[in-house]
Amino acid sequence: MAKYKIIAATGCPTGIAHTYMAQEALEQAAKKQGVSIKVETHGQSGTDNPFTPEEIREADGVIIAADKDVDIDRFDGKRLINVSVTKGMKEPGKLINSILHDKVPVYHSDGSRSEEENHEEASGSFWHNIYVYLMNGVSHMLPLVVAGGVLIAISFFWGINSADPKSDQFNSFAQLLNTIGGFAMNLMVPVLCAYIAEAIGKRSGLVVGFATGMIAYTNGTGFLGGIVGGFLAGYTVLLLQHLFKKLPKSLDGLKQIFLFPVIGVFISGAIMWYMSVPMKDINTGMMSFLKGMENSSPLVLGLIIGIMCASDMGGPINKAAYLTGTALLAQGNYFFMAGVSAACIAPPLATGFSVLFNRKAYSENERSAGYVNFLLGSTHITEGAIPFAAKNPLINIPIFMLGSSIAAILTYMTRISVPAPHGGFIVLPLVNKPLLWMIFIVIGALVSGFLLSVADGHHARKEEVAISDGVPVDDDMENKVEQGAASNALDDILTEGNIKIDVDVNSRDELLHYLADLALTNGYSSDANAVYEKYLAREAAGSTGMEKGIAIPHAQDSSINRSAMIVLKLKQPIEWKTFDGKQVDTIISFLIPENDNGNHLTYLSSASKLLMHEEFVNELKKAQTPLEILNLFNK
Repeated sequence: MAKYKIIAATGCPTGIAHTYMAQEALEQAAKKQGVSIKVETHGQSGTDNPFTPEEIREADGVIIAADKDVDIDRFDGKRLINVSVTKGMKEPGKLINSILHDKVPVYHSDGSRSEEENHEEASGSFWHNIYVYLMNGVSHMLPLVVAGGVLIAISFFWGINSADPKSDQFNSFAQLLNTIGGFAMNLMVPVLCAYIAEAIGKRSGLVVGFATGMIAYTNGTGFLGGIVGGFLAGYTVLLLQHLFKKLPKSLDGLKQIFLFPVIGVFISGAIMWYMSVPMKDINTGMMSFLKGMENSSPLVLGLIIGIMCASDMGGPINKAAYLTGTALLAQGNYFFMAGVSAACIAPPLATGFSVLFNRKAYSENERSAGYVNFLLGSTHITEGAIPFAAKNPLINIPIFMLGSSIAAILTYMTRISVPAPHGGFIVLPLVNKPLLWMIFIVIGALVSGFLLSVADGHHARKEEVAISDGVPVDDDMENKVEQGAASNALDDILTEGNIKIDVDVNSRDELLHYLADLALTNGYSSDANAVYEKYLAREAAGSTGMEKGIAIPHAQDSSINRSAMIVLKLKQPIEWKTFDGKQVDTIISFLIPENDNGNHLTYLSSASKLLMHEEFVNELKKAQTPLEILNLFNK
């Protein structure tokens, strides 16, 4: 059986995109660092690729990147990181490095925390857990809402009143569909409540949560009552567990079967019963306000919905809009969900249009993702737009918001209704104005797509210039470089004379002076001072300090006549701004002519890839002579 250095679990409430995007990101980051990893996914189909007890026992650490409840008690005694699924997608390398360098606390299933865990981490963990509890309820509720909503929507094929025996449109099969769909929709609040409570108080929480959720539903508190009731039920169970923890272990069965359910249902149910009156008023008032805005301020409502849906692409803000839409759907309001769906569909479609408008702004992988997003967007899966938003979030996210808002505003202004809570263009036959709705969504996507193509094109050109000035290459640029200049290798620019051992310098600037002088001495430059100034300018733009004691300063100047690579091992470490905060003792530097046709991108990429391998870094640290280092890079 294979041994995995790291095991990880990913999961998101919908279990459609985030789960597997985080899985891919973690697997690719681990591959880059030469680390073995196994990722367990928690999607709508359940748990895939589950860990065995042996795999858990042998792993050095655990990464939980999930916005839904994952059983972490099985990781007792392991170093464990518990973060959102978004961090798993955006910071996989950072999470893996934290495990590898023992920067995370040991988890104990009894709730105790290691001394290494500081207050800030504990605070962040609390709010993340609150979100996870909420999303656990949402993930279990969502399939019911979709199933019920679509069945009710299909019943309207025979007429909007086809389920009413008194109507001329009455159809017995439509009535059956409507009734079954209604039962599924009515379970929304109890299931939401129960699974929030289950995430907090486990099986006892589930029991208390269902009872509390039924009270919330019966008393008309809506999904707000389901959320409040879920936390109420869950923490009631936690309180009971604390109060009865001194009972003999032989009475554990009595606690789980009798004490916790009976006392928990009474306490939580009674509180929810008396809270129902004000909560019902809040729920009714909120829904009335939103309904009023559909008629009086469709522009304002569409703008708000567009911003919410495109702000985090399936995250908590997006889910807030979606939950409100499903709650109104359950009350027979099909107009609100039309705008929400339009705003969710537009961003992924926009990425596809952007790729069509400006292919040169994207790598081959990004172009493929953009084309796939036409399919994802058409089925109401917003998450496909996340990688494009993450490239340049301060510019790209507002662009997505604009397109989503246009689609939602036009939808509300023309009173389009969508009776199904999910499905995208699949449910077009159920929409009252299907062609118009699709046109409005495409208009919003085209606006975002055009602006995105311009912004990403500008960003790509800016990034290329920055790289020419010494900014490290990213994955997308590596793809471009490998296709255009793969023939260049480090052995073309590294000689034994460019490798120095036991260099005696006391600061970063003194080291940069040494590099500039060496460039002049070895015949690569005609002006040491000009090269030194370019080194300083590069560091001012952003430190070239990496991690593990390595820095990669580089300079591009007209005084440099040909590309060169210089490797130095210092007599003593010096201060440098690095990713891991450690001093630097190994330098890998590049000298770049002003016009080198982009060859230096390959050199930077090749060196960066080598430094991702722990075995290579260890051999580099152990090397004692210039010839050893030269052979290591050539190998």
